[in-house]
Amino acid sequence: MKNLYLGLKFAFSYFSILPIRFKNNDDLSQKEVLASMLLFLPLVGLALGLGTVVLFSLLAHLACYGALIAAVVYMILYGFIHTEAIMDVADAIYASHSGKDPYAIIKEPTVGAMGVLYAVGFMLLKIAGIVYLFRHDLLMEFIAVLIVSRLSLLFLLKAYTFKSSFATQLKESLSHKYLLLSFILFSILGSLLTPYFVILLVQGLFFALLISLFIKAKIGFVNGDVLGATLESVEILLFFCVALFMV
Repeated sequence: MKNLYLGLKFAFSYFSILPIRFKNNDDLSQKEVLASMLLFLPLVGLALGLGTVVLFSLLAHLACYGALIAAVVYMILYGFIHTEAIMDVADAIYASHSGKDPYAIIKEPTVGAMGVLYAVGFMLLKIAGIVYLFRHDLLMEFIAVLIVSRLSLLFLLKAYTFKSSFATQLKESLSHKYLLLSFILFSILGSLLTPYFVILLVQGLFFALLISLFIKAKIGFVNGDVLGATLESVEILLFFCVALFMV
């Protein structure tokens, strides 16, 4: 039970900016802790989504301005870690085009011009999608997308071999039992939010596989940055699908 609780805290500590404290003797490298962290990863999306929706509800009288604030706050809540991944992946892809080592580029602490441009473009698309959904009262669908995008990462963790020690450690920790439990639990919760959750889930898994395969074909490997960039892309595409077919 302690490892389950530590995994829950670790999920929010690693994938959000929420202030989570640990004791000095808490061992977060244990397999059960990492498995629990992944089990609760979709819960992070659910919690951040609920917080964002509550904020928008308080600012709804500001119309588009309130929706814009809420959209940016959502990205702040996960610390822009997935947006940063867009920068690294874009730089790596363009490095491979010029014959450079994409892995060396993706590990550099600095970011190139193409990475910045792509990150700005993705941010605009994401913020526009969230604002559109909020202005059309598709709040539960927004939260559902955040759950789906994180379930898609669990799917990719089982699907790939990683050029990253931490991602490999996560993959080895994620048993089929924890993967299945997470999918069942959050599919039930997601279906309570919207009757279209299963459709969004299937679309999200398809987009995640397609995008990650495209990136892998370009740079030759999959690591944590590829997973983060895939999450961002899946959310943008699902926001578009919800806007296209549910409005």
